Amino acid sequence: MNIEWIIKIIQDNWPMFLNGAWVTLYISIIGTIIGTGIGLLIGLVKTIPMPEKGSKRITLKIANAILTAYTEFFRGTPMIVQAMVIYYGSALAFGIDMDRTFAAIFIVSINTGAYMSEIVRGGIISIDKGQFEAAQAIGMTHTQTMMNVVFPQVIRNILPATGNEFVINIKDTSVLNVISVSELYFATKTVAGANFRYFETFFVTLILYFIMTTVLTQILRYIERRMDGPDNYEIIHSDPLNSNSMASVYEKTKGKG
Repeated sequence: MNIEWIIKIIQDNWPMFLNGAWVTLYISIIGTIIGTGIGLLIGLVKTIPMPEKGSKRITLKIANAILTAYTEFFRGTPMIVQAMVIYYGSALAFGIDMDRTFAAIFIVSINTGAYMSEIVRGGIISIDKGQFEAAQAIGMTHTQTMMNVVFPQVIRNILPATGNEFVINIKDTSVLNVISVSELYFATKTVAGANFRYFETFFVTLILYFIMTTVLTQILRYIERRMDGPDNYEIIHSDPLNSNSMASVYEKTKGKG
């Protein structure tokens, strides 16, 4: 490895590397946000209680079948093939000339949505059923229960998996070079094709990907710690049958009085 060439490549091409890294982050951030929203929406629909009969039951069954087909299709096919089919297929079949960046965000979003729908479903299943029953007991609808009781907990539970999906999207945007999106991998190929120093050029890109994913991981871990709350809180039991807990409460209140 020639260090001098690495320094020269960075000095001569840093604007292109920087622009490619920005495009990669932009597509990954927007795609992950939209994909998470899609996953939450699918999770909401898939957990609607099935009516015993009537048109609502038929409608819900059709919706579940469509959503299941969407999830299985995009989880079962490579993103690089999806990019080719969606971008070039839309132009050939429907005459739609899609902007490359818009197409990239669209592809990442629907692909992420398919994976996030299963992550959200797992997060919803992990919530204790007693909370659903308690919400129904006080008259909440299914939507109100999901929005006010379940989703706040689900978002915390799925945060590590969402962060992992975000990291995967940063790396997987490299496949979007097949539709000529000027992300980091595309910029790297352009630089390497001009100087013919493939090892040194891709080594620079390797470090850039590593920096982006590492910084992102640390930020997400910080957010997780903040959502966990303080570590030094103390739970005061209020069980009237527990004399020890009552004595503890008495001692605390006596000291304050």
